[in-house]
Amino acid sequence: MSEPDTQISYLAAALKAPRVREAAIRLAHQARDSGWTHEDYLIAVLDREVAARNASGAQLRIRAAGFPARKTLEEFVFDHQPGIRRDDLTPLAAGHYLTEARNIVLLGPPGTGKTHLAIALGIAACHTGQRVMFATATDWVARLQDAYQRGRLPAELTKLRRYPLIIIDEVGYLPFEQDAANLFFQLVSSRYEHASLILTSNLPFARWGEVFGDQTVAAAMIDRIVHHADVHTLKGGSYRLKHLTDDTLPSVRLTDQTN
Repeated sequence: MSEPDTQISYLAAALKAPRVREAAIRLAHQARDSGWTHEDYLIAVLDREVAARNASGAQLRIRAAGFPARKTLEEFVFDHQPGIRRDDLTPLAAGHYLTEARNIVLLGPPGTGKTHLAIALGIAACHTGQRVMFATATDWVARLQDAYQRGRLPAELTKLRRYPLIIIDEVGYLPFEQDAANLFFQLVSSRYEHASLILTSNLPFARWGEVFGDQTVAAAMIDRIVHHADVHTLKGGSYRLKHLTDDTLPSVRLTDQTN
């Protein structure tokens, strides 16, 4: 190893930027051949390091978010979903709504892609450097109930508010008892105009009173959610069932009835 390479290795290790050494050596030849200025060369080396760090950080944030799967907007079949256009969601991937503490609400029947889109937007947020947490509505309530029982609810809500984005999946699939509904309301209220939510629900807002057992609580919650929000209603049948034939559908229905 030449003396310059040795020095680069030492300095990269001291800066805890090991990728700098590889980039510096690789780009040195290109810089000489192309007649780069010293500034061009330095920018190129540092750009590689920053890009690598961002990619590594994004993967850490994605793993920490608790996504049940990895989904992207590119994978979503917009042709099957008449209720929403690619142009409606692609701008959201840049994450500007997060700086404005805006919410995103995805409503529609089961199987129409709400969770896919919520995950995709969450992963996009991770790539923009934002911390994200994902869980179903029942899991969020269980977490808050545990914090309440330990006398830590205010601290837990404060901790969660530090996350620029939390995703609440499957609002409405199971009704809440009054105590659970109150905890959910506190979660929504604590983030109002402070940090963003993405919510998915199989029910229109008019039926949220059934979920929370109180129309007044539901109305107050909806008011806070939609005050600064993009609301999208997905339509149609389940994408998961679209490939099933008429011969297989009866067996699916029978299976569903026995579970």
